[in-house]
Amino acid sequence: MGVWTSYRLRLQRKRRQVRAFRKRRELSEIANRTRIIRPDDILVFSTLRNERIRLPFFLKYYRDLGVSHFLIVDNGSDDGGREYLAEQEDVSIWTTGASYKQSHFGVDWLNWLQRKYAHGHWTLVVDPDEFLVYPFCDTRPLRALTDWLDTSGVRSFGAMLLDMYPKGPLDAQPYREGQNPFDIACWFDSGNYMIKKNPFYGNLWIQGGPRTRAFFTDAPRRAPALNKIPLVKWDKQYTYLSSTHTILPRGLNQVYDEWGGEKASGCLLHAKFLDTFSAKAEEELKRNQHYAGGHEYRSYHLHLKDNPDLWCKWSEKYINWRQLEILGIMSKGNWA
Repeated sequence: MGVWTSYRLRLQRKRRQVRAFRKRRELSEIANRTRIIRPDDILVFSTLRNERIRLPFFLKYYRDLGVSHFLIVDNGSDDGGREYLAEQEDVSIWTTGASYKQSHFGVDWLNWLQRKYAHGHWTLVVDPDEFLVYPFCDTRPLRALTDWLDTSGVRSFGAMLLDMYPKGPLDAQPYREGQNPFDIACWFDSGNYMIKKNPFYGNLWIQGGPRTRAFFTDAPRRAPALNKIPLVKWDKQYTYLSSTHTILPRGLNQVYDEWGGEKASGCLLHAKFLDTFSAKAEEELKRNQHYAGGHEYRSYHLHLKDNPDLWCKWSEKYINWRQLEILGIMSKGNWA
């Protein structure tokens, strides 16, 4: 990497840190329990809006993995979710009515909270419909993974976003509060993914899966990115740029092996496609707070009129993480 490129990246990182510092004024404290965070606690950070029905399972899932504290920004929910979270003893919550779009889609808010509370902690940044699966997650807690990463000198862990969906119309099976969403959305695409490397930031860019084939058939390059770096041993000098797709310093983006081997990686099982999806897509289309003028949600709204069934004859039914490793979607690397 040249001197000029290195300078540009440092400047961009500083600008994002300053921006996050300014955006802190948009956050109002509802329940701040960060005083109970211990030095070695694993933390979850999330931004959400109107996700009340998902919250019980989301919290339980990550508690069971070994997460100790949740730091959440609520962006103007009116479904009772903010009040529910405020009652949870392991949750600290802030609220804001400010523009999601103008905060770089929530990244500025979380960058500030991570800078203030996450220094020295392993932190996991996920949405309420994203569930981390990693090698041996059925027998080893998240602490086992982070301890191994620490021992290996690795400070960031990559995970591909894997869109899960039901067999049949999306609204055929109602989702109930507290239910495992993968009891319903248990299918995924095992192939049709496109991968390329971003030469400037060094991260991989992955697209494809059911959203590309169902909603972006005519414009696959406009389909949502599936590459994520959700788990990081945080330092106050770090900053996310675009959701968890890109992070600075640049070296944290290299969650893959360039020399023919494999680094350990995971998956974020994405429970987006439940019966709640149509109403959510319509709401977000009206709000117009998402990337590129909301073209993603316009595409969803257009195709949902036909009540699509995302299942196809090439769909795979989810079994466990070992299945994903066999399919080449994730890897245990040299973690035995």
